[in-house]
Amino acid sequence: MNLSRTFGSCDVVFNDFLRAREEARAAGTKGPTATELSKKLITGAKKTPERAWVAEVSSVALQQALADADRAYANFFSSLSGKRKGRRVGHPRFRSRRDHRRSARFTANARFHIEAIHERRAVLHLPRIGPVPFVLSRPLPGPASSVTVIREADGRHYVSFVVRVPEKALTPTGRVCGIDVGLAQFSTILSSESSKETESLQVIQNPRYLKAKARAFARSQRSLARKKKGSANRAKARVRVAVAHRKVREARADHARQPAARIVADHDVICVEDLRLTGMARTRLAKSIHDAGLGQFLSVLAHMGARNGRRVVAVPRFFASTRSCSACGSLTGPTGQDQLGVRHWTCSDGGVSHDRDVNAARNLLVEGLRLLEAEQGLVAAGRTETLNACGAGVRPPMLVAVGVEAGRRSEGRVSCPA
Repeated sequence: MNLSRTFGSCDVVFNDFLRAREEARAAGTKGPTATELSKKLITGAKKTPERAWVAEVSSVALQQALADADRAYANFFSSLSGKRKGRRVGHPRFRSRRDHRRSARFTANARFHIEAIHERRAVLHLPRIGPVPFVLSRPLPGPASSVTVIREADGRHYVSFVVRVPEKALTPTGRVCGIDVGLAQFSTILSSESSKETESLQVIQNPRYLKAKARAFARSQRSLARKKKGSANRAKARVRVAVAHRKVREARADHARQPAARIVADHDVICVEDLRLTGMARTRLAKSIHDAGLGQFLSVLAHMGARNGRRVVAVPRFFASTRSCSACGSLTGPTGQDQLGVRHWTCSDGGVSHDRDVNAARNLLVEGLRLLEAEQGLVAAGRTETLNACGAGVRPPMLVAVGVEAGRRSEGRVSCPA
């Protein structure tokens, strides 16, 4: 009950902040600052009879909800003006009690503390809420700076801690790899030793979790549609749908993290393709692309590589990794969506037969190392120096112009007689 009251109060403060900013924007005036709205919506609201219940909730959680609204509003205008790079951020929307995912965040100012009961059990003590027992998945590596309590759509509650952990670089392995992701195979990993010309191949199949659960999803959705709105049976059916989605979501996330962890542990340099997944998701293959979770895998790979001191090189998306022959470099390979079924092809110039994904992974590996060499001025992963061997300066010195040379004479210079 206390958690539900906290979730609802945080949503009310969030909506009041957006409403105040929208009213000021519609009136053409400068919007109130976050400090002014904090005094009005939190401190002042406690003294009013219609919002007296705000005093029953921790003010730290309300302050964090107000800060989230302020950040969302600032990100929207920064993205609108072009100051914020990356994908366009939409206008923050009002929170509803029908939103089945709720959360509340507490910083160190709330003076929460954790009481360990067993190796896998602990209790989180929160202000105005009380003890919250939870399963401790692993020991915390340090003191937590904040904690977020989350209630998912399936009714489960999660406790997420923010802990500062020093970054530790992994031991160099002397191995580099190129990764080609796709739908037929989830990823094709071509590894190479930096000191030897040996290659090893690893192929990870596409599990297609959503497709495997399609019939179960349809069955649960039909059951939900037959239930009367507002009834207890409809609420139970909605939870069953949410549980089915949670299982697919967690399986997809686990499938993205485990291969990424192995790749980062085994390679110093990882070369991947910079895919435009938003454009790919507008094609007829949109459902399969979303089901594969390629963007999640690439983002996890980049995050793990940066955290562990590995270099993840993103090859530009316009590089023809599939069409280029890895033996001679000719653009003779298949291209376009109508050629996705062509998994093997033969180069018409060199006569070399290629596997589509293996050839693309090899091209990404070579191009990624070339980009890394051009960026750093040295060959990645311990290779010999090639780009900095430019020799001494060869620019000729300035000479005095002869009298018959065309052009205007420069002041302060002496011309030779004709």
